[in-house]
Parts: sequence; structure tokens; C-alpha cells
Amino acid sequence: MTEAPADNSSFTPTNIRSLRELIDLVSGRSIKEQIPQEDAGYAEVLPFPFLALVGQREMKIALCLTLINPEIGGVLLIGPRGTGKTTAVRSLIDLLPPVERSACFYGCLPEDIEAFGMDGVCPDCAKKFAEGKPLTIQDRVKLVELPLNAKLEDVIGGIDERAAVHDRLKLKRGILAHADLNILYADEVNLLADEIIDAILDASASGNYTVRRGPVSATYRARFTLIGSMNPEEGNLRPQIMDRFGLRVIVKGLDESQERLEAYRRTHLYRQNPRKMVSLYQAESALAAEEIALAKQILSSVELPEEVARQGIQLIQKMQIDSLRAEITLFEAARAYAAADNRMIVTSEDLRQVAPMALRLRRSRFMNDYFQGRKEEEQEIEKQISEVIKESIREG
Repeated sequence: MTEAPADNSSFTPTNIRSLRELIDLVSGRSIKEQIPQEDAGYAEVLPFPFLALVGQREMKIALCLTLINPEIGGVLLIGPRGTGKTTAVRSLIDLLPPVERSACFYGCLPEDIEAFGMDGVCPDCAKKFAEGKPLTIQDRVKLVELPLNAKLEDVIGGIDERAAVHDRLKLKRGILAHADLNILYADEVNLLADEIIDAILDASASGNYTVRRGPVSATYRARFTLIGSMNPEEGNLRPQIMDRFGLRVIVKGLDESQERLEAYRRTHLYRQNPRKMVSLYQAESALAAEEIALAKQILSSVELPEEVARQGIQLIQKMQIDSLRAEITLFEAARAYAAADNRMIVTSEDLRQVAPMALRLRRSRFMNDYFQGRKEEEQEIEKQISEVIKESIREG
């Protein structure tokens, strides 16, 4: 990791060649002790700067990649308490890229016209499209948190109580609907109730879900990127939800004493004066957000060569991984990694860098043993059939 000066005086955007280099540079910088200024006591939510996180390079790379390419399938952070998992996710707020949202009450989008023609949108949007007016507005991706104590009605939506007071039956959107085109963060995801997990699985699989309450029903879009964190000491994660996460990052404590000391200094300064801490990384954070947005723009042009794709498939087969989501995650993460480096061709080295995050925790010992048992059973059946036929021939 590259050490950097204690201040921002030598930092210039032209010195940075890629997002990965920026992460390494800023993460290795040591800050000076700052004298906290007295404040007026007003509460202000200022997330800890993402680039101020000490170490944890793989976690930071994984989170940036999923911002660049939602097709990766999100990230699962696994590790003990106090290793910065939740802090890292919440600190993404300043790096979130822009997104095109529908400007219509009914949620009409240009892709609806591409798929279904003018009948795929409402009359007003059809008129706008014919006149060459945009159907979307640009907005920033948002971070939507799923509380651990959330009820099913909070997650999927339910009866609008304010409307019910006036004897009207109306549905209100739930957390999943608010997460459309955003990031859905589930802390302690392994402790969520089964019904919540099932709702997330259904919505993430289809990109929408339907709520029915008596005679009223509504279907909501839910195309979100799922980020989860968990402490394995508190319980395992159901295989169904584990398979939905693209990248899996093992988050351990910092090994180097100097890193732990630097982490304390940054945390201390942030607790004493959050605004000062944020200002120390403002320029780098703005540059990182710009790099992520640019990588997202060129992502569609990044190519995966046939030779590199075959290497990835061969690796997955040697790992004895059954889920086809392994290929999707591996290749989409490699494309995002190349885009973050401002390259248009995926290389074998890109696969090397993202493979641990994309493929770990995908092999199932149970399924391997199960298939081995079935193979032995099939061999026994074939053997017995052959013996029966041979015996029948001899008797005949």
C-alpha cells in the first residue's frame, strides 16, 4: 500500500490514473491530529468518508464494482463485529452514481417502448416520445436501509392508514418499492425473518412484486442492488439468499499495528469533528464519484474475449460450482474491474483479481456429497441391470 502525505497539498486529480489507484493512495495516507472546534450541538448526519477507511482493500473494491455494474448481483460482507462493514456501506452515499428515473406517475421508461412499442407506455408518455421529449430525469442512486426489526408490511407495503381513516382503501409503497434503482442494504441479513427473506428473494428475482390487500392490488418495480452484512457468530445465512449475493467478502480485523493506530486516529477525529474529517477527503471523494460514474458509462463497451471467458468457465468447473450465477458474477465483476481501470478489454488478470470475491462460498459440500451419492447409486443400478440381463440370457 502506498503511503501518502498527511495533508492534501500534494494531491492533484492528474496524479490519479484509476479508481483502484485512488483507493490505495488515500487509504494509505496518515492524517494529522486536529483540534476539534466547539459546535452548537445541532445534529447533522455526515457519513464517515469511504476513502478514509483504513485497509480492507477487497471490501472497498467490491463495493465500488457493484456501484459500477449492478449486474454483478450485489455484495455480502462477512466478518466479526467492529470491522467496519456497516460504516463502509453507509459511507457510499458520497460515491453513488447518477441514474435515469421515470418522470411519469406510472413509471414509464424508454425501454418499455423498445419492448412493447407505444402501447407499452401511457398516452402522455407516448406523446412526449413522439415530440422528442425525455421520459426520464437524472437522479442519484440512494442507499435504502432495511431495519432489522422491519415487519413484512414495512417491506412490501400495505394499507395506507391515512386513507383508511377517510373510508378509502389505498396501498402505500414498502421499502422494496422505494429501493427501485437504488441500493438496498440489509445489516445482519442472517437474522432477518424468513418471510422478509422470501419477499426480498421474490422481488430480486423478477424485478417487481405484487401486493394484494382485499380487493385492492398493486405491482411495484423493485430493481435494486442488494448489499448485506453479517456476523457468522450469530448464525448462518439461508442458501437461497446466499446465492443471490454476487460478491462475497470476508472482512477481518486489521493485522498491522500501524493500521490499527491510524484507524483509531481517524475514528477519533470523526467523532470529535465529523465536518472536519469529511473535508479532509472531500476532493478525493469527489474524484472517486466521478471515476465511478465514468466507469459506469463505458461499461457497456467493455468486451470479454472468448479466451478469457473460457478460462473463467474452466476455473468454475474445476471449483465444482453448480450455480450459473457464478459465471454471471465473475464475468460482470471482471468487466466492471476493467472499466474502473478505464480499459475496454477484460484480461486474465482481471479474472484473477475478482475471482476470490465472486467464487468463494459457492461450493456446497452437501450438494457435492449428494451428487456423489446419486452417482454411486446410478452405477449400482446400471450394474444390477446388466447382471439381470446377463442372467436372463443364460437362462434363456
